[in-house]
Formats: sequence, structure tokens, C-alpha cells
Amino acid sequence: MLHDQVTEAADYIRARSAQKPRVAVVLGTGLGAFVERLTDSTRLSYEGIPHFPSATVDTHAGELVLGMLGDVPVLALSGRFHYYEGYSLQEVTFPVRVAKALGVDTLVVSNAAGGLNPQFKAGDLMLISDHINFIGDNPLIGPNDDALGPRFPDMCEPYSEDLLALTEEKALAMGIKTQRGVYLACSGPCLETRAEYRMMRHIGADAVGMSTVPEVIVAVHAGLRVLGFSIITDECFPDALEPVNIEKIIATANGAEPILSSLVDSVLRALPPVTGTSA
Repeated sequence: MLHDQVTEAADYIRARSAQKPRVAVVLGTGLGAFVERLTDSTRLSYEGIPHFPSATVDTHAGELVLGMLGDVPVLALSGRFHYYEGYSLQEVTFPVRVAKALGVDTLVVSNAAGGLNPQFKAGDLMLISDHINFIGDNPLIGPNDDALGPRFPDMCEPYSEDLLALTEEKALAMGIKTQRGVYLACSGPCLETRAEYRMMRHIGADAVGMSTVPEVIVAVHAGLRVLGFSIITDECFPDALEPVNIEKIIATANGAEPILSSLVDSVLRALPPVTGTSA
């Protein structure tokens, strides 16, 4: 059963680190350097953790890092799993389940995304205010384990408005420009057509990618509050569309990484306690 697998993985991690993380951070493409901000860290390869899949994307390190960011104990997931790698969404979201079992109450997710909003430019930092699930699957399909979360979790505020406001406050103080927007997730691995980009923009999406939404669904199911970021790595404007250059996308993400890392650092150090049931 899923609950037993989660418990086994959490017990394995506890046996190797005495730290009790409060925040889990999923580090997307080009954002792995955030782990270098953690002190007193313990690194565990995904391959050694029971029931963890193996990361297959070249830019993802594939390790779990436990450490301290000031006084905040953090669990960093350096490398995520994707539906397009052939994993089920239950496997993709397994690390979020384990983070919850370890005591995490807040999840920070990040990704590289294509910009759909014509006001966005490559290199912009978008705070995710909502999402659209176009993956064609849902990690909660199947029997529900009430010990992990409710059968029908409410999704009226998947991204914590309080955390969004705190992040915008910190960004303003640091002179960091941010956008707010809706993230749309597709299955991948191919990029979208001009017609698909037009349709996505028409229904209200500001950015598109191939991750994040399954993890957020499971986080909400588990009662975690969520803060999400997208680095806009390319501009997906149908009438001016050019072939994608993956190396350029990664370079754009890497260029924005110090800004995002500094902002996340500032937000986590000022993180308020959880009160009641978080969205």
C-alpha cells in the first residue's frame, strides 16, 4: 500500500538524518544551486531511498538534501520526476508524500516554463497563482487512503495567497520584478503547436510546462500550503514562434537562478507558522 511505502521511505531518511524538515523545496530545471545555501546538510541519492524512482533528466541531480536555511529546516528535492519519463503520477508525486510524513507543512515548487502571456519576457519570474491540468491524468485517481488525505480535496486556493503576498513583499523590498500568472501543465515531452499555444492563452494560461501540477495536487491533498514559481525561459507566441533551443532554455533558467534562490531564501527565513488547515 502507498501508506506503507511512504512510511518505509521516511524511516530510511530519518535513520540517516536527525533533522526534522519544515519546508520541502522542489528544484526545477536550472535551479539546483539552491541546495548550496543549506548548512549542516545530508545528501541522499534517490536510488538508495526505498520506492523512489530514478531521475532520468540530464539537468536533474537526483538527490534529496536535508539542511538548514538559517533556523528553518529544509528538505530539498534536487531533481523531479515527470509523467513523460514513463512514471505514473503516483510515482511522480511520491516525494511529496514522503516530505509530509517527515513533518513538512509547506511545499515550494519551481519550474522552467514557456511564456504565453505577451507581457512576459524570457527570464521573467512568475509567481504561480493558479493552474490548469492538461496532463490528462490525476495522481489521486484510484482508491483513496484517508490517512493521506480526503477523497475530494478542495482546490479553490491551491497556491497559498498568504505566501504569495509575503513573496511579493520580499520581492519588492529586494528590487526583484515578479509576475503573477496561471501555469498550465501538459504531459510532454514534445513542445506545443501554434494552435495549442493559442488555445492555452485563450483559456487563461500565462505559462506552460510539463511538471508541478501533480505535485501541487498531492500537496493540497496532504494538507500542505504551497508556493510556486516559474522561470519564463522562452516566449511561446504563436505568430512569432521559433524552434525551441533547449540549451538556450537551460541557460535562461540558470541565469535567473540566483535571483530566484535569493528570493526563496528571504521568504523561507520569514515564513509564518501554519494556522489551521492550509490551502
